[in-house]
Amino acid sequence: MLPGTRLLWTLAALAALAIAVSIFPDLQAQWTLLAGALLAVSLVDLFAARRIRTPELERLLPATLALGVPVDVRLRVRNVSASPLSVELTDHPPHSFESHGLPRALRLGPMQWTELAYEARALARGEAAFAPAELRVYSPLKLWQITRRAGEATPVRVYPNFRALARYTLLATDNRLSQIGVLQVRRRGEGTEFHQLREYREGDAPRAIDWKATARTGRLISREYEEEKDQRVLLVIDCGRRMAAKDDAPDGDRLSHFDHTLNAALLLAHVALRQGDAVGMLTMGGVERWCEPRKSVGAVHALLNRAYDIEPTLAVPDYELAASQVMRRMRRRALVILLTNLRDEDDATLLPALKLLRTRHLVVLASLREAIISRALGARVDSFDRAVTHAAAADYLVERSRAFRRIENAGAITLDVEPERLPIALVNRYLGLKRAGTL
Repeated sequence: MLPGTRLLWTLAALAALAIAVSIFPDLQAQWTLLAGALLAVSLVDLFAARRIRTPELERLLPATLALGVPVDVRLRVRNVSASPLSVELTDHPPHSFESHGLPRALRLGPMQWTELAYEARALARGEAAFAPAELRVYSPLKLWQITRRAGEATPVRVYPNFRALARYTLLATDNRLSQIGVLQVRRRGEGTEFHQLREYREGDAPRAIDWKATARTGRLISREYEEEKDQRVLLVIDCGRRMAAKDDAPDGDRLSHFDHTLNAALLLAHVALRQGDAVGMLTMGGVERWCEPRKSVGAVHALLNRAYDIEPTLAVPDYELAASQVMRRMRRRALVILLTNLRDEDDATLLPALKLLRTRHLVVLASLREAIISRALGARVDSFDRAVTHAAAADYLVERSRAFRRIENAGAITLDVEPERLPIALVNRYLGLKRAGTL
């Protein structure tokens, strides 16, 4: 319960009259009568306000939202009383959201309803909930505001940015695969899928002979099969403290390194599934989640539902532990893609982990490189501070190159890229391996 603006102005006027009464004592009786009347009217108005029925409110918005993408939240408000109603409406989005367009003043006739919308934008992934909205209902004379809660709590899930992911996924459609180097790789051998008929060659297995075609042509004809191309791709995602880093993007969006990694992983899963490979996921660095590799259409959704609410932790990634888990879970040869943010001090645990993985799997290490390094090298050197910054960035990249050479000597394929370039770079590396027949 709050005093309204009209009541406050009335009290201010009454206080001014009190000053006048102090100068002219003969007006004391009139002032007392006026104050008593104001008190009586305000109490009656307060009593009437407390009897006003709370308006009904319904909140309409998608159950799943995309990180950083504005969405219109629609509120439908209905006056359930037989009298006109003045309301000031404020919604309560989650703390991880920013919103624009509230509070809003509404005037509703008897039994009338209206609908309004405001803009909300999620700033963090995961589970969230809109709390019941807050309604400040004016009394009939607008001397008081009664605070009421209306509507139900609305749970939502915030997923990675679908629009950013769709921008990359467009390149993976049938009509544009060639633009990112996708080729249909066929191996001739003794797989299970029939490819073509051809003349018998020395060394062909007897079971490969097509006797019907042989009888029809009078020559030995063999069946040629297309070797199965289904491979397994395992995405090992670092959830440690370095993945919480953020770079300033030109468009103003500041996604964390983990968000960029998640976008890249989902895009790669989409492309790999189109190529006929099974895709799975393992997380490390404070969060341990496992998603078995599979080839079904719902594999991307399974990965998304397992990872959408993960946030980077303060833990240091344990590469050896992750490698041992991969070896235990993945008995067949697979393409293991490790997505992390590499540092020199990781050599002690990273190199043994890579050597362990290489005993069975093909390993790609994709490391994120802070965009500020490239900006420091590209900036004009016109002061001593900038010269020191330029030299430090150059020295850092030299040491980083040495670390990557050590990783390559351990048998892993490396990829060092800025976060925004990671999705396309990672997909192209996968497609290059696919095209070369390395998988």
